[in-house]
Parts: sequence; structure tokens; C-alpha cells
Amino acid sequence: MNRFMYGREENLGSRNAITRRDMTLVAPLAAIAASTVAALAQARDEGEKQPTLEEKYARRFPQPVHVSDVLGKAIINDDFALIGYVQSVVRTRDGKIELIVPYDGLFGFGQRLVAVPIEAVASIGTSLVALDMPKEEFRKAPTWYGADTRFLSPNEIIRVAVTRL
Repeated sequence: MNRFMYGREENLGSRNAITRRDMTLVAPLAAIAASTVAALAQARDEGEKQPTLEEKYARRFPQPVHVSDVLGKAIINDDFALIGYVQSVVRTRDGKIELIVPYDGLFGFGQRLVAVPIEAVASIGTSLVALDMPKEEFRKAPTWYGADTRFLSPNEIIRVAVTRL
């Protein structure tokens, strides 16, 4: 065959006779089809119901612990950066348990109290990890003032999820 074939189609396969021109037509169509399938799959994933905080908490096998075991524990994020230490544990009017954590500030000055739902954290060794509350949410969280809550005594039992990273 002539190496420089102008105006002619070069046969790439003897059995199925696919030409270069056929390949240049099929490639863009395949790319469009692949992107359409990917977009449909993404739309289906976005349409799926995301599990609630309580459902995620239930999957982490919450274990009974005394409130005194949680008090003073460090709360870290999934990068092992310290967020704060549990100052107190409260029960809201709705029956939800929240951990009160001083957040922000510099060397203990200018800190504000933030309520962290017990469902958003899990025990990992001697610390608690904030799995469902990233550091940005701590920054955006409202300051906790203690309205409509009851402090839990150190001998009360609560359930804390368990995890491993």
C-alpha cells in the first residue's frame, strides 16, 4: 500500500473493514454517549435518599458509656486535627443529646460554646472523632447559650458510636 494515500480510505481490519473515516465519526458519538450515561448515573445518585444523622449513628453500633467517660475527651476531625474538648453533656427539650465544646479563640480566650449532636461523633481510642460535622460546620454553628436544655450528671449513661479510621 502507498504510505501517503490522499483521498482514499485505509482499511484497518480485513475482517470487519473499519476505515479511519469511520473511526473519526464513531469516536465523538461514543464520547457523547459516555457523558450522557455518566450524567444519568449522577442524577440517579443525587436523587437517592441520603441517610439521616440518626441512621448513620445507628450503623456505628452505639455503646453505653457514662457521661463522666465523655467529659474532657478531645474531639478531633478525620484529619486528626483537634477541634476542642467536651465541656459538658446536655439533653435538649426534644430528648436529643448534645456535647458542649468550646471552639475557636486563641489560648482559651475568645472561645464560644458549640453544641455537637451525639450522632455526629464516634469514639476512637481515647478521643471522639467528628465524622458528620466537618470543621467548617463548627465555624458556622451557632453559639450555644443553654436555653431549653438539661445538664446530664456524670453518672448517667448515654450511648456513643464506635468507629475506626
